[in-house]
Amino acid sequence: MQRGQGETLSRQLYRLLRELIRQARLAPASPLPASRLLAESLGLGRNTVLSAYDQLIAEGYLESRHGSGTYVCRAFAAVEPMSANMRRQLSRRGSQLQMRSRVPAAKLGAFIPGQPELQQFPHQQWQRCLARAQRKAPLEWMHYPRQGGLPALRQVLAEYLFLTRSVHCVPEQILITSSTQASLSLCAKLLTDAGDHAWLEEPGYAGAQAAMLEAGLQCHPVAVDTQGMRADRLAPAPRIIYVTPAHQYPTGVAMTLARRLELLKLASRHDSWIIEDDYDGEFCHTANPLAALQSLDREQRVIYLGTFSKVMFPALKLGYLVLPPELVDPFRACQSRLQGETSYLQQAALADFIERGHFARHIRAMREIYARRQDLLRHALTQLLGSSLPLSGGDAGMHLLAGLPLGFDEWALQAAAAEQGLWLRPLARHYLAQPDRNGLVLGYAAVPDERILPAAQQLAKLLEKQL
Repeated sequence: MQRGQGETLSRQLYRLLRELIRQARLAPASPLPASRLLAESLGLGRNTVLSAYDQLIAEGYLESRHGSGTYVCRAFAAVEPMSANMRRQLSRRGSQLQMRSRVPAAKLGAFIPGQPELQQFPHQQWQRCLARAQRKAPLEWMHYPRQGGLPALRQVLAEYLFLTRSVHCVPEQILITSSTQASLSLCAKLLTDAGDHAWLEEPGYAGAQAAMLEAGLQCHPVAVDTQGMRADRLAPAPRIIYVTPAHQYPTGVAMTLARRLELLKLASRHDSWIIEDDYDGEFCHTANPLAALQSLDREQRVIYLGTFSKVMFPALKLGYLVLPPELVDPFRACQSRLQGETSYLQQAALADFIERGHFARHIRAMREIYARRQDLLRHALTQLLGSSLPLSGGDAGMHLLAGLPLGFDEWALQAAAAEQGLWLRPLARHYLAQPDRNGLVLGYAAVPDERILPAAQQLAKLLEKQL
């Protein structure tokens, strides 16, 4: 024990005795020295020892016997130490979720997908919005909110979605969540029962796969071609269908109007729900992008899902659902119980940020930056590798898909690249079934302009030996 270490001597003695008991170095039912004797031998005050003994008695490690002394509790005799060979394992579902939950070891760098440019974020304007929200915050924001989101944010968001994505809704239909994953989890749990069938794009978003597996659903991969998800008429009728029609993740394909109408008809025939994930719809690089699938829905079957993690910053932890009217009340109630709502202070700041025009200006700036960085990456890889590394179209988004020969060992390439400070995401990670193609998902949004060519050169050197 040491004096002046920020922890009282009584607390240090308590921890020492507790560990000796846990490790069975003080045997069950064995006596401890009288408090006066132990204090003298350690050079401590008697009250210090008594305080440690009292705490251990209160927690059940020691027991005091009147007229006899203090002893290690007999209950520890029944506690068997865990074998060194014993392994605790996850459930089968837990193991499947773990496989779908791999995250990059690094937070930033080439070529991590899904990471937005943060250096160019208007931090000062955001801080001012936060400060205004703080000054005006009413006491009720400190309670447990149950409104489904701050009304002011839902109002500006409804207007924004109508103007930019043709989403038809009133503010009351919007539910503010903490993330895309929280939104998907709510949908899977409230709209399906364990054992129901879910259709997911193949290849597709691993987060959606994890959410469906978490809910105990039977996941059926549905192939994606150049027109988007190709409905599988032989697959079991789905209770829920997950799609990314504006910019399919990870292939980058935009679902055609014909496919969208076909999907709505199929959902009607099977009485299915459609989850439309518009994860990066703001970053379209063409003049006339297709409106949201939700805008075509006449039967209120489409649940539109969005996030502020890409357009603002990930740590904001704000996403949203646009729900059919009949789902609003049950979703609000269950969100309150299962997840809780996010901070109204942050939501108020975001509503202010949008109303003052900062949000729209930031999106325009990021759209230009991302388009330029995509061009830089595309040009660099084309110059270095030519047609041996085919690249996906560049109509939207924050990443490109680079094609590799079938059978290519993407995982070995990922490991070799990591040793050089490159993060490569294998396309195989996005498959539920056996992959029928190979490739790399290359994120460029957070890679500085001057870093793109050197990173592309590093990648080219790794690939030249194998292509």
